[in-house]
Amino acid sequence: MKSYDLAHYCSEIIYDKKGEDIIILDVRKITDIADYFIICTALTQNHVNAILLELEKKLKKTGLKPWHVEGKENKKWILLDFVDVVIHIFLKETREYYALEKLWGDAPVETIGDEDV
Repeated sequence: MKSYDLAHYCSEIIYDKKGEDIIILDVRKITDIADYFIICTALTQNHVNAILLELEKKLKKTGLKPWHVEGKENKKWILLDFVDVVIHIFLKETREYYALEKLWGDAPVETIGDEDV
């Protein structure tokens, strides 16, 4: 699966699990770390975990497993690294504190919502 398709597929999974403020940052021209970052907000630590589990379950069915996962213990910010696509699942206050959108402010942004899924 190409990185663009993977980013959109993951965004759909997050949207279906009621993730909020979902954006895809196209960082291909800014960094070699990844092609896309997905950033979303979850309402509670249980919600963070539910989004994580749903992503892992659905992606496993396609044969994809994350190369690396961080934050499973505290569930305030979980990072799933699929090499070309990196997913950030935040609690609202943690997302505001780290402000990744500002850090990667030069990246083109795609907002995922009702009209996109």
